[in-house]
Amino acid sequence: MGMLYIVPTPVGNMEDITLRALRVLREADIILAEDTRTTGVLLKHYDIQGRLLSHHKFNEHGTTASIIERLKAGQTIALVSDAGTPGISDPGFFLVREAVAAGENVQCLPGATAFVPALVASGLPDDRFCFEGFLPQKKGRQTRLASLANEERTIVIYESPYRLLKTLQQLADVMGGERPASVAREISKIHEECVRGTLDELVQHFTTTAPRGEIVIVVGGKKD
Repeated sequence: MGMLYIVPTPVGNMEDITLRALRVLREADIILAEDTRTTGVLLKHYDIQGRLLSHHKFNEHGTTASIIERLKAGQTIALVSDAGTPGISDPGFFLVREAVAAGENVQCLPGATAFVPALVASGLPDDRFCFEGFLPQKKGRQTRLASLANEERTIVIYESPYRLLKTLQQLADVMGGERPASVAREISKIHEECVRGTLDELVQHFTTTAPRGEIVIVVGGKKD
Protein backbone atom coordinates (compact mmCIF):
# COMPACT_ATOMS: atom_id res chain seq x y z
CA MET A 1 0.00 0.00 0.00
CA GLY A 2 1.28 3.43 -0.91
CA MET A 3 1.07 6.77 0.85
CA LEU A 4 -0.44 10.08 -0.19
CA TYR A 5 1.21 12.99 1.59
CA ILE A 6 -0.46 16.39 1.61
CA VAL A 7 2.47 18.80 1.78
CA PRO A 8 2.08 22.49 2.68
CA THR A 9 4.42 24.83 0.83
CA PRO A 10 5.45 28.43 1.64
CA VAL A 11 2.87 31.18 1.13
CA GLY A 12 5.70 33.69 0.72
CA ASN A 13 9.11 33.26 2.29
CA MET A 14 10.89 30.17 0.96
CA GLU A 15 12.09 29.37 4.49
CA ASP A 16 8.53 28.67 5.63
CA ILE A 17 8.70 24.97 4.91
CA THR A 18 9.36 22.17 7.38
CA LEU A 19 12.29 19.77 7.33
CA ARG A 20 9.81 16.91 7.13
CA ALA A 21 8.13 18.43 4.08
CA LEU A 22 11.49 18.68 2.31
CA ARG A 23 12.27 15.06 3.14
CA VAL A 24 8.91 13.88 1.82
CA LEU A 25 9.36 15.82 -1.42
CA ARG A 26 12.80 14.27 -1.89
CA GLU A 27 11.58 10.73 -1.24
CA ALA A 28 8.28 10.84 -3.15
CA ASP A 29 7.96 8.81 -6.31
CA ILE A 30 5.77 11.54 -7.78
CA ILE A 31 4.97 15.13 -6.81
CA LEU A 32 1.53 16.34 -7.87
CA ALA A 33 1.66 20.10 -8.48
CA GLU A 34 -1.06 22.68 -9.04
CA ASP A 35 1.39 24.50 -11.33
CA THR A 36 4.56 22.60 -12.19
CA ARG A 37 6.40 25.85 -12.96
CA THR A 38 5.71 27.30 -9.51
CA THR A 39 6.61 24.06 -7.74
CA GLY A 40 9.68 23.73 -9.97
CA VAL A 41 11.04 26.97 -8.52
CA LEU A 42 10.64 25.61 -4.98
CA LEU A 43 12.26 22.29 -5.83
CA LYS A 44 15.18 24.00 -7.56
CA HIS A 45 15.68 26.27 -4.54
CA TYR A 46 16.13 23.20 -2.33
CA ASP A 47 17.91 21.11 -4.96
CA ILE A 48 15.18 18.47 -5.08
CA GLN A 49 15.02 16.32 -8.20
CA GLY A 50 11.38 15.31 -8.04
CA ARG A 51 9.20 13.94 -10.81
CA LEU A 52 6.38 16.44 -11.31
CA LEU A 53 2.88 15.75 -12.60
CA SER A 54 0.21 18.39 -13.12
CA HIS A 55 -2.81 18.09 -10.80
CA HIS A 56 -5.22 21.02 -10.55
CA LYS A 57 -8.92 21.84 -10.40
CA PHE A 58 -9.32 21.56 -14.17
CA ASN A 59 -7.94 18.03 -14.51
CA GLU A 60 -8.32 16.42 -11.06
CA HIS A 61 -11.46 14.49 -12.02
CA GLY A 62 -9.57 12.95 -14.94
CA THR A 63 -6.27 12.20 -13.22
CA THR A 64 -7.38 10.98 -9.79
CA ALA A 65 -8.21 7.41 -10.86
CA SER A 66 -4.69 6.84 -12.20
CA ILE A 67 -3.21 8.35 -9.03
CA ILE A 68 -5.24 5.92 -6.90
CA GLU A 69 -3.84 3.06 -8.99
CA ARG A 70 -0.31 4.31 -8.29
CA LEU A 71 -1.09 4.32 -4.57
CA LYS A 72 -2.43 0.77 -4.79
CA ALA A 73 0.84 -0.21 -6.48
CA GLY A 74 2.73 1.05 -3.43
CA GLN A 75 4.00 4.40 -4.64
CA THR A 76 4.62 7.39 -2.37
CA ILE A 77 2.92 10.48 -3.75
CA ALA A 78 3.19 14.06 -2.52
CA LEU A 79 0.50 16.62 -3.31
CA VAL A 80 1.36 20.32 -3.24
CA SER A 81 -0.43 23.49 -4.29
CA ASP A 82 1.16 26.74 -5.42
CA ALA A 83 1.23 28.01 -1.84
CA GLY A 84 -0.11 26.91 1.52
CA THR A 85 -1.91 23.69 2.39
CA PRO A 86 -3.65 21.77 -0.43
CA GLY A 87 -7.40 21.52 0.08
CA ILE A 88 -7.68 24.90 1.82
CA SER A 89 -9.13 27.00 -1.03
CA ASP A 90 -6.81 24.98 -3.30
CA PRO A 91 -7.09 21.66 -5.15
CA GLY A 92 -6.78 18.60 -2.94
CA PHE A 93 -10.13 17.70 -1.40
CA PHE A 94 -11.31 15.50 -4.28
CA LEU A 95 -8.12 13.43 -4.39
CA VAL A 96 -8.04 13.01 -0.61
CA ARG A 97 -11.67 11.92 -0.56
CA GLU A 98 -11.15 9.35 -3.29
CA ALA A 99 -7.95 8.02 -1.71
CA VAL A 100 -9.67 7.61 1.66
CA ALA A 101 -12.64 5.91 -0.01
CA ALA A 102 -10.24 3.50 -1.71
CA GLY A 103 -8.68 2.61 1.63
CA GLU A 104 -5.32 4.20 0.85
CA ASN A 105 -3.04 5.86 3.40
CA VAL A 106 -3.32 9.66 3.57
CA GLN A 107 -1.27 11.94 5.80
CA CYS A 108 -1.40 15.74 5.89
CA LEU A 109 1.78 17.40 7.10
CA PRO A 110 1.43 20.48 9.32
CA GLY A 111 2.74 23.66 7.79
CA ALA A 112 2.07 26.95 6.07
CA THR A 113 -1.40 28.32 5.44
CA ALA A 114 -2.32 31.96 4.96
CA PHE A 115 -5.31 32.36 7.25
CA VAL A 116 -3.65 31.39 10.55
CA PRO A 117 -1.05 34.21 10.66
CA ALA A 118 -3.66 36.66 9.35
CA LEU A 119 -6.11 35.66 12.08
CA VAL A 120 -3.59 35.74 14.93
CA ALA A 121 -2.04 39.06 13.82
CA SER A 122 -5.45 40.74 13.44
CA GLY A 123 -5.82 41.28 17.17
CA LEU A 124 -9.39 39.97 16.96
CA PRO A 125 -10.57 37.01 19.06
CA ASP A 126 -9.10 33.80 17.68
CA ASP A 127 -10.41 31.26 20.19
CA ARG A 128 -13.46 30.70 17.96
CA PHE A 129 -13.60 31.53 14.27
CA CYS A 130 -15.18 30.48 10.99
CA PHE A 131 -13.26 30.10 7.76
CA GLU A 132 -15.23 31.13 4.66
CA GLY A 133 -12.50 30.90 2.03
CA PHE A 134 -13.46 32.79 -1.13
CA LEU A 135 -17.02 34.13 -1.14
CA PRO A 136 -19.20 33.30 -4.17
CA GLN A 137 -18.52 35.85 -6.89
CA LYS A 138 -22.08 36.00 -8.21
CA LYS A 139 -24.79 33.45 -7.41
CA GLY A 140 -25.35 33.13 -3.69
CA ARG A 141 -23.03 35.97 -2.73
CA GLN A 142 -25.63 38.23 -1.11
CA THR A 143 -27.16 35.27 0.73
CA ARG A 144 -23.76 34.29 2.11
CA LEU A 145 -22.99 37.85 3.17
CA ALA A 146 -26.34 38.18 4.89
CA SER A 147 -25.78 34.91 6.77
CA LEU A 148 -22.46 36.21 8.09
CA ALA A 149 -24.00 39.38 9.51
CA ASN A 150 -25.12 37.55 12.67
CA GLU A 151 -22.06 35.31 12.99
CA GLU A 152 -20.65 35.70 16.51
CA ARG A 153 -17.29 34.09 15.75
CA THR A 154 -14.42 35.92 14.06
CA ILE A 155 -14.78 35.53 10.29
CA VAL A 156 -11.89 34.76 7.92
CA ILE A 157 -12.27 35.42 4.19
CA TYR A 158 -9.86 35.05 1.25
CA GLU A 159 -10.03 37.71 -1.44
CA SER A 160 -8.18 38.94 -4.51
CA PRO A 161 -6.83 42.51 -4.55
CA TYR A 162 -9.14 43.29 -7.47
CA ARG A 163 -12.30 42.56 -5.46
CA LEU A 164 -11.11 43.67 -2.03
CA LEU A 165 -12.70 47.11 -2.00
CA LYS A 166 -16.04 45.78 -3.25
CA THR A 167 -16.05 43.03 -0.61
CA LEU A 168 -15.15 45.40 2.23
CA GLN A 169 -17.97 47.74 1.20
CA GLN A 170 -20.47 44.90 1.01
CA LEU A 171 -19.37 43.64 4.44
CA ALA A 172 -19.85 47.15 5.83
CA ASP A 173 -23.32 47.32 4.26
CA VAL A 174 -24.54 44.10 5.91
CA MET A 175 -22.60 44.27 9.19
CA GLY A 176 -22.26 47.98 9.81
CA GLY A 177 -19.24 50.13 9.10
CA GLU A 178 -18.11 50.13 12.74
CA ARG A 179 -17.43 46.39 12.79
CA PRO A 180 -13.71 45.80 13.61
CA ALA A 181 -11.67 44.09 10.91
CA SER A 182 -8.24 43.70 9.42
CA VAL A 183 -6.75 43.09 6.00
CA ALA A 184 -3.53 41.10 5.74
CA ARG A 185 -1.64 40.92 2.48
CA GLU A 186 1.62 39.46 1.18
CA ILE A 187 1.92 37.25 4.26
CA SER A 188 5.56 36.30 5.04
CA LYS A 189 6.82 38.26 2.02
CA ILE A 190 9.01 41.38 1.99
CA HIS A 191 6.05 43.75 1.76
CA GLU A 192 3.85 41.98 4.32
CA GLU A 193 1.22 44.31 5.77
CA CYS A 194 -1.68 44.08 8.20
CA VAL A 195 -4.11 47.01 8.17
CA ARG A 196 -6.49 47.13 11.14
CA GLY A 197 -9.54 49.28 11.83
CA THR A 198 -13.28 49.35 11.27
CA LEU A 199 -14.76 48.23 7.98
CA ASP A 200 -15.44 51.88 7.09
CA GLU A 201 -11.83 52.79 7.86
CA LEU A 202 -10.55 49.93 5.74
CA VAL A 203 -12.78 50.98 2.84
CA GLN A 204 -11.36 54.50 3.12
CA HIS A 205 -7.79 53.22 3.30
CA PHE A 206 -8.01 50.96 0.27
CA THR A 207 -9.90 53.57 -1.71
CA THR A 208 -6.77 55.72 -1.61
CA THR A 209 -4.20 52.90 -1.47
CA ALA A 210 -4.58 50.22 -4.13
CA PRO A 211 -4.05 46.74 -2.60
CA ARG A 212 -1.58 44.27 -4.06
CA GLY A 213 -0.86 40.61 -3.45
CA GLU A 214 -2.88 37.85 -1.86
CA ILE A 215 -5.46 39.08 0.66
CA VAL A 216 -6.94 37.70 3.88
CA ILE A 217 -9.83 39.63 5.47
CA VAL A 218 -10.57 39.06 9.16
CA VAL A 219 -13.82 40.47 10.58
CA GLY A 220 -14.88 40.55 14.20
CA GLY A 221 -18.00 38.62 15.11
CA LYS A 222 -21.30 40.22 16.06
CA LYS A 223 -21.51 41.33 19.69
CA ASP A 224 -24.65 41.20 21.81
